[in-house]
Amino acid sequence: MGLATAVATLCGGFPALRYRTDYTLLLGFSSGAVVGVALFDLLPEAGETGAAVLGTVGIARCLAAGFATYGALDRARSMLTGARGGHRGHLAAGSLMDGLGIGFGFQVSASVGAVVAAAVLAHDVMDGANTVAVTLRGGGDERSARLWLVADVGAPLVGIGLASLASVPDAVLAGLLAAFAGVFLYIGPYDLLPRAYARNPVVRTAAAMGLGLAFVYAVVWLAG
Repeated sequence: MGLATAVATLCGGFPALRYRTDYTLLLGFSSGAVVGVALFDLLPEAGETGAAVLGTVGIARCLAAGFATYGALDRARSMLTGARGGHRGHLAAGSLMDGLGIGFGFQVSASVGAVVAAAVLAHDVMDGANTVAVTLRGGGDERSARLWLVADVGAPLVGIGLASLASVPDAVLAGLLAAFAGVFLYIGPYDLLPRAYARNPVVRTAAAMGLGLAFVYAVVWLAG
C-alpha cells in the first residue's frame, strides 16, 4: 500500500512537472473521498473498537482534538510563512500523516487499512500535482520541484513504517482513528473543497465531491 501511494503521488507530480497539468475536478473528488473515509469508516471503527473504554464522548473528544490540532497547525503555517512556498513542507507533513493513518488502520483490520489507503490514493495524485505547482509558483526551479516531490513520495512510506513499529492498545487505537477522522474532516471541507470551488463551476464540483463520497462508500461496503 505504501508503494501504491508513492506511485499515485508520482502520477500526479510528473505530468504537473512536464505538462503543467491542472487537476481541478480531482480536488472535488478528493474532498468527498476524505470526508467519506472519516464518516463511513474511521468513526464507525473507532466506536466499535473503543466505545466500551472511551465512550461516545471520548470518541467525540478525540475527533475534535484531531480536527482542532490539524486546523491550528494549518493556520499557523499560513501566518508564519505567508508565501505559497511554505505549503511544500505542509504537504509532505500531510503525506506523513496519511502513512500513519494507513499503518494504524491495518492494526485494526485489513479492511480498515484498505479503505484508508483507498482514500489516500484518491488524493495523493492531487498532492503530487500540488507539490510541483506550489514549488514552481513559489519561485523554485524544476530541480527543487523534483526534490519536494521525492519528499512527498517518501513521506507515506515513513509514516507506515513508524506505525508498524508500535502496537497500541485498542482504546488508544480507537482514539487515533477518531483523531484521523477529525484531520480528514478538516482537509476535505476546509482545504480541498474551497480550492475546487474556486476553479470550477459549483455543479461540476458538487458532482465530483458526490462521486468521491460514493466511491468510498462502495469501498467500505465491499470491504465489509
